[in-house]
Amino acid sequence: MTLLVIAIGTLVGGGLLSLLGWRSARLSSAIGAVTAVVGCVFGEVYALRTLQTGDGGSLSLRWEVPYGHLRIEADALSAFFLTAIFGLGAVAALYGAGYLATSSRRRTLGPAWLAFNVLLASMALVVVSRQAVLFLVAWEVMSLSAFVCITLDREDAEVARAGWVYLIASHVAAAALVAFFLVFGQQAHGFDFDALGAASPTPGVAALLVVLALVGFGIKAGLVPLHVWLPEAHAASPSHVSAIMSGVLIKMGLYGILRTLLLLRTLPVWTGPLLAGIGLAGAVVGITLASYQRDMKRALAYSSVENMGLITLGFGVAFWAWSAGHPQIAALAMAGALLHAWNHTLMKGLMFLAAGSVLHGTGTRDLEHLGGVMQRMPRTGSLMLVGALAIAGLPPMNGFVSEWLLYLALMHTGIASAGGTAVLALIVVGVVSLVGALAGLAFVRLVGVALLGQPRSAEASRAHESPALMLLPMAVLALTCAAIGLFPRSVLGAFSGVADELLGSRAVLAAADVPLGTLGALNAVIWVVVAGGGVAAALVVRGKRSTADTTWGCGYARPTARMQYTARAFSELLSERLVPRSLRPRLSVPRPTGLFPASESFAADCRDPVTRGFYEPLLQRWGDRFSRLRWMQQGMLHVYLTYVLVALLVGLGWSSVASWVTR
Repeated sequence: MTLLVIAIGTLVGGGLLSLLGWRSARLSSAIGAVTAVVGCVFGEVYALRTLQTGDGGSLSLRWEVPYGHLRIEADALSAFFLTAIFGLGAVAALYGAGYLATSSRRRTLGPAWLAFNVLLASMALVVVSRQAVLFLVAWEVMSLSAFVCITLDREDAEVARAGWVYLIASHVAAAALVAFFLVFGQQAHGFDFDALGAASPTPGVAALLVVLALVGFGIKAGLVPLHVWLPEAHAASPSHVSAIMSGVLIKMGLYGILRTLLLLRTLPVWTGPLLAGIGLAGAVVGITLASYQRDMKRALAYSSVENMGLITLGFGVAFWAWSAGHPQIAALAMAGALLHAWNHTLMKGLMFLAAGSVLHGTGTRDLEHLGGVMQRMPRTGSLMLVGALAIAGLPPMNGFVSEWLLYLALMHTGIASAGGTAVLALIVVGVVSLVGALAGLAFVRLVGVALLGQPRSAEASRAHESPALMLLPMAVLALTCAAIGLFPRSVLGAFSGVADELLGSRAVLAAADVPLGTLGALNAVIWVVVAGGGVAAALVVRGKRSTADTTWGCGYARPTARMQYTARAFSELLSERLVPRSLRPRLSVPRPTGLFPASESFAADCRDPVTRGFYEPLLQRWGDRFSRLRWMQQGMLHVYLTYVLVALLVGLGWSSVASWVTR
């Protein structure tokens, strides 16, 4: 535990020290970034050791808090998430030092670095807490520090709205988790995780606990339809914060769900199918909405909804298959889900950092205002292309490996089952294949419209490359993605302890050896072919004189950038014809009037359809009803004291009646 305590202490202490340099943004940034990297290095060493041994030790101290004591402990599951937290945290901190230094709107950076470092420390504390009160405190600190990170540019109305949406969603989740631990603690007669794990709740109580956990942790994980805060917050945050939120913060919800399933020794039979169904719905909805967003970071945020859906689908299939007596299928699904969770941390971290680099170089993240970025920012464009290949699940990158394991698990489910289960499993294979095709479309659209063609705005035409401090972290993530694609078996070997905890068996490697060995060799061949083709093309072109000429413009004498496909046009067939009406953007096309109309207008509302169609009308309706109670707000102290007295009398009367009835 010494290394972990040093890591958390360095992060928090460094964040506090960065406040001392508030008059100098450069000094604050240097202190915050250096201490974040150092703390994450200590934490990463500890996490890797624990992941290898499965036992990271424990620490228990007295804590003068009712119903609680300070107890932390790390097992393989904790180490699995700690590795992602500290690994991506170090890279994002290094990137953030260069990213924040280039913004003239940052008058002081001390609070920003304090919030960032505390966010990393609190996430680490969440996954090692072994007592409910400590867990909830760490969870709340994590939520509040993330809110501060999101609202760094709170003068912007969009950022302020995103911060409030996130804060409201986080506290709804916290309320569900408080209810979860109160119900669970009553069954266990204590709030220590050992006591919770030893409890034997009735089937009804176990079902209630699973539902509360799915609500409380599902909001943080961005599971559909609880995902509405995610696209708002990810798009509004600074890019290094967006990478942390997408790469590891939403995984805290996933950790909570898995920890709950471990504590509940007897799960309801519908737990696995429910997780699989929620995950499949999230994958379909997330990638559909990502395919027509014009905000680059919002498209990436919806892609995170899709990938969290795929991970949840894998875990759901694994738990179902294990309970149904299919250990090989469970092993394949678990291997795919665990590997994809790590892959998503790397891939989405790279994509958000690349999006931040494009924003830094052009001043916009609107796809309709980009174009030609590859020519002006070749390093950023190349790294973004690598990330897009990975996140789209294409060989020879790491995303292809983990998604292929999920495909194998689903196909084996169809083969090993009979009747309706087999048909359903094969249908799910088709749906996941559709998700993969839509992911390819979404990222071809994103990189094609943003990087290729001609600039569509003055900002894009003046694009400039990012500094090395921003490019280096992106290169590290890109190389790691490529390495996992080449050596997936070695990476998956580190997950044996996690699989042992979640399934009670070390069958993951035995079940996944054959496909992983084949996939690693296939990816290596693809890399050799690509590299060989690149060298051959360079040799052919070398020495030849190149001439510039105009492209045939279909008869237009002066072609302009406006003649290119726009981001909306690229996805028009899908977004306005093929997807269900409820998921389409709302178009506003007023009809021209008069014989010679002077002007026309067009607008597309791409806001989240769940927010637009359900949450906003619901909150508006109840807000109007509660507004009728404003007459109670008299602004007079004695009236408010009367309210307090009445509430106290009602509470005492209720307690008296309840105690009398129970005698």
